[in-house]
Amino acid sequence: MSELLKHAQHELTLIGAGEDATNYDGLLRKAVLDIVEAFSKQGHSGLSASMTVAMVEKLLRFQPLSPLTGAEDEWIPIDPAYSTPRLADQNRRCSRVFRRVDGTAFDIEGRVFREPDGTTFLDHRSSTDVTFPYTPATQIVDLTV
Repeated sequence: MSELLKHAQHELTLIGAGEDATNYDGLLRKAVLDIVEAFSKQGHSGLSASMTVAMVEKLLRFQPLSPLTGAEDEWIPIDPAYSTPRLADQNRRCSRVFRRVDGTAFDIEGRVFREPDGTTFLDHRSSTDVTFPYTPATQIVDLTV
C-alpha cells in the first residue's frame, strides 16, 4: 500500500469517513480511495503529479483545459421553453458561458461578490461579456459594510 493511500485513509477517518461511515451509504470513502489508489499507481514525480492533479481537477469540474474558441461546434441550442427570448445557446465546453441571439456571449460567473463575513453570491451583475478566445475566469468583488 502506498504512503499516499495510507495518508488518504487516515485523513478520511479523521473527518468521519472511516470504514464504518454511512455517508452516501459508505460509498464516498471508496470513491475517493479508488481515485487515490489509481493516482498512486502511476508513479508521478512532484512536477507530473501537480500537472496531473490540476488537469484532473478541471476535468472533474467540467472546466475546459484550453481557451474557448466560440466555434459553432462549441454551442448547444437552449430549449426556448427553458430560456429567455434573448438566449440562443450554451457552451458545451463550459456551461457557465452563453450566447445571445445576436451572437454575443457572456459568462454568468464572471463576477462573484463577497460579503465582509466571507459569504459569496452571484446576482444580475455577475455576468461579464466574453470575447473569444476566452479562458473562463472569475473576478471576486469584495463588498464593504
